[in-house]
Amino acid sequence: MTPLRLRYQTVEFGKVDIHLCTLRDNQEFHDPGGVAEKLGISSATWPIFGILWPSSLVLANHMCDYDVGSKRILELGCGMALSSLLLNKQHKDITATDYHPESHHFLDRNTTLNGDQLIPYQQADWADNSDTLGLFDIIIGSDVLYEDNHIEILASFIQDHALPNCEVIVVDPGRGRKNKLSNQLANFGFSCTQTRPPHTDYLDKPFKGHILSYRRLAEGTAPL
Repeated sequence: MTPLRLRYQTVEFGKVDIHLCTLRDNQEFHDPGGVAEKLGISSATWPIFGILWPSSLVLANHMCDYDVGSKRILELGCGMALSSLLLNKQHKDITATDYHPESHHFLDRNTTLNGDQLIPYQQADWADNSDTLGLFDIIIGSDVLYEDNHIEILASFIQDHALPNCEVIVVDPGRGRKNKLSNQLANFGFSCTQTRPPHTDYLDKPFKGHILSYRRLAEGTAPL
């Protein structure tokens, strides 16, 4: 039996409910085989994947009515994968990724909890280009700009998985690295707009971050 204490909650998007099993709080830890430790995940950072953070709620609310059509979507560093679960509920073509070894377990558990088809998933290391994810029309992520040394490898990972015509949507809570990511993605032909979420009444506290929207058009193609 796992010693982890868990929390069950429901996030509402209009008439759509997404049910989540998460860690109870950010003090939980369970790595008896040292799997996470071997990946460089310390006991202090281990629980981060398993909490529903404000940036994740902002991203999911942004994507709720976003016109994705039949486009292929990739979520980076999904954690509890709220956006992936919502898009999957809407029958969109979503693939989830994370580095944490427990993310896949919780993703499958929560997808089943919502009565939906399992979401394609790969454990992804941004510094390793050996994955088989392929290319995507839309790439999304929330609170993925943790450290300065993440920026360049994240931008390269996005480039490796972006179609010539591609949108990238990143919700950043204000860690001071958004312009660094924008500069890196500009090297790959992406332009950027930064906006505040129009409303965040679903959050307990004011959101001080931005929604970063990047677009790239292949030469000679119509706007996305």
